[in-house]
Amino acid sequence: MTAVAIAGFAVAIYAAWLFHDMPDGSELADFHPVTSARVFAWDGTLIGEYGQERRIYVPYSRIPDRVAKAFLAAEDRNFFSHNGVDVSGVSRAMAKNVFNLLRGKRFEGGSTITQQVAKNLLLNNERTVGRKLKEVIMARRLESSLPKEQILELYLNDIYLGYRSYGVGAAAFNYFGKSLDELTLSETAFLAALPKGPENYRPSTHKAEAIGRRNWVIGEMVKAGWVTREEGLAAMKDDLVIQDKPRRAKYQDADYFVSEVELRARKLFPNDAIYTEGYYVKTTLDPRLQTMAREALMDGLETYDRRHGWRGAWGHVNSNDPNWQDQALQHDGPAERPDWKPAMVTSASSGGVKFELAEGGDGSLIGADVSWAFATRGIKTGDLVFVEKRDNGWHLRQVPKVNGALVAIDPFSGRIIALVGGYSYSLSKFNRATQALRQPGSSIKPFVYAVALSKDFTPASIIDDGPITMMGGDGKAWSPENYEHDYLGMQPIRRGLELSRNLMTVRLAQKAGIKNITQGIVNYGVLDKMPSEMSMVLGAGEVNPYRLTNAYSIFVNGGRKVKPHLIDEVQDRNGKVIYKADERVCPAACTADFDGLESPRLPLQGDQVLDPITAYEVNSMLQGVVQRGTGAAARSLGIPMGGKTGTTNDYRSAWFVGFTADLVVGVFVGFDDNSSLGNHETGAVAALPIWMDFMKSANAGKPNREFQKPRDAVYMSVRGIEEAFKPGTEPKYEAAPASEDGPKPYLDTWTDEGAPGEPVKVVPAEEPPPPPKKRPADEAGTLY
Repeated sequence: MTAVAIAGFAVAIYAAWLFHDMPDGSELADFHPVTSARVFAWDGTLIGEYGQERRIYVPYSRIPDRVAKAFLAAEDRNFFSHNGVDVSGVSRAMAKNVFNLLRGKRFEGGSTITQQVAKNLLLNNERTVGRKLKEVIMARRLESSLPKEQILELYLNDIYLGYRSYGVGAAAFNYFGKSLDELTLSETAFLAALPKGPENYRPSTHKAEAIGRRNWVIGEMVKAGWVTREEGLAAMKDDLVIQDKPRRAKYQDADYFVSEVELRARKLFPNDAIYTEGYYVKTTLDPRLQTMAREALMDGLETYDRRHGWRGAWGHVNSNDPNWQDQALQHDGPAERPDWKPAMVTSASSGGVKFELAEGGDGSLIGADVSWAFATRGIKTGDLVFVEKRDNGWHLRQVPKVNGALVAIDPFSGRIIALVGGYSYSLSKFNRATQALRQPGSSIKPFVYAVALSKDFTPASIIDDGPITMMGGDGKAWSPENYEHDYLGMQPIRRGLELSRNLMTVRLAQKAGIKNITQGIVNYGVLDKMPSEMSMVLGAGEVNPYRLTNAYSIFVNGGRKVKPHLIDEVQDRNGKVIYKADERVCPAACTADFDGLESPRLPLQGDQVLDPITAYEVNSMLQGVVQRGTGAAARSLGIPMGGKTGTTNDYRSAWFVGFTADLVVGVFVGFDDNSSLGNHETGAVAALPIWMDFMKSANAGKPNREFQKPRDAVYMSVRGIEEAFKPGTEPKYEAAPASEDGPKPYLDTWTDEGAPGEPVKVVPAEEPPPPPKKRPADEAGTLY
């Protein structure tokens, strides 16, 4: 008796110790597993995912019945009838374990889905009798605390199914690129086959085993009466094809954009919530324009690179080496160029180049590429190169060393429509759109003119394009020069911007006041701070393409500084909006029933930082840059547009920032080490063609939209060009006296308001002298 009492007491103590820290099953009532954030473009296209575990949480109500039935058939057919522990299932498992013991195989546990939820979410993975007892007790507690549907929901969203997939939602996407409701019966059964050992049934390594296990699941569904025999037999005949690798999104053109969204989301949501809370991130991206932007930038950088010659092969092998393919396939080209193939040159001369592909096959280069290669470094047998097949034959390819960025913005809201931060994200994660600080060169000049026009200048003002010397910030004399090293004399202010004249810009800044200029540039959002030095007006400061492009919005939207943003809205896992970029408050009428009258109007976005008339004056001048100035090549597009080129000292950076009535686009081209692009590689040569390529695609099929003009401006023709004036600043016209030669043309009369007190100047109303007959003038930017 004493021994029995002692044994009972020992069991009681063991049980008390075993169960003292067991959680209450009700803790899972509001439980949600760690869930990755999903990132969408504005049209709903999935473009990315952030998470420590790839999991797409799917509520039970959204899980197709066939998916649930497949897992029940494979794991726990009696789930909806047992109370957490399936006695018959345990008995079957014990019987099988006798044979497993004899064969040296792993024991089967006979665990129900409820037990698996208890083990995975509430207990550890130790293999002891005590843990098994805890699992049984916790399963009973779960069954008494939660409905069956919620337990099954937790299971289907938490279980690991291989291929970096947690839960059925992520597995469907990673294996097949589909949502759950798009899966076929055979695909559904394959996913249900995975819980027993995902790596043992991976189709890429164990296809026969995977198909066998899949077909067993289908058979179990047929036995349970959940699919017909005909359906089951047809599904068993299906091949098993999965994606070559798990993908965060099918859309692959927005890697730089998605990466930047991640950085900004981490700042919005501390403690890494963006990786765990299952947020839905709606961005501003337009996938169609983003693809165009990536292609335009890559093509433009490759064109620049080809212009500067073949640099030679990226590798070399002994042409008799039987394993050369292994070495060739280890070298990654840009993932964005999937048609580029690694190849080994088998024979080479100026008369022709033949090669063998690393993946099999052979070919020869087109004549133009043979000539291109032999014009510089040449090419020889054993060289490892990239080639690409086009309609007219095989082309020689090389990865550009030059890089760049393209940013496209809605000027009225600040929404980033497209953003490309470099040639290839797969080769370099550095985002030149947001992280590269470079001198803007003359692309800063429109803001100088905006400040001047906000002060005493008008579009009819005249500035001297002549030599000037002044004291620089270092205490030494500074004598800036024009790009062409020439002088045009007295010129209308418009021509200074159209032809990007350095000397006119410096004089304009001098008369308007350098402190006014630099403070205005800061107010417009170009920079956070800017020293009051005259070299700044020629682009000596540093700015990134993201901010510079957005600042140009003020010339399109009527002078309002909008906040650039990539994230429109963030919702939590339940669909509640927890962040919204548009902070405007809808008027009370928004909540009232619509009465058929005018709908409520939201206030315009952004702060008014520039008079609308002044903004349009600069807009008009920038249209002149395209019509008659340094951006004249873009005129061939036939679209109402404006913009400005920019080139810095030693041709280190090339820019073009331009706009239409509803889109602002900035392009930057430069090396990461800030070395020279080469002589005459100006903004008009290196950056403008990329801008044109993108704008041509972006505007294809769209009707032309004219720029909106301020209603209260005074419009007058000055030298054959319509100019906008603030009321009271427009020039006064007076007739010139008659002579023996007949009436003379009317004269433009104005006061040079940049130098108050000077006498009135009268100039014939005729076109100013044409610019020198050289290539369109850009400028070397800052100091000479």
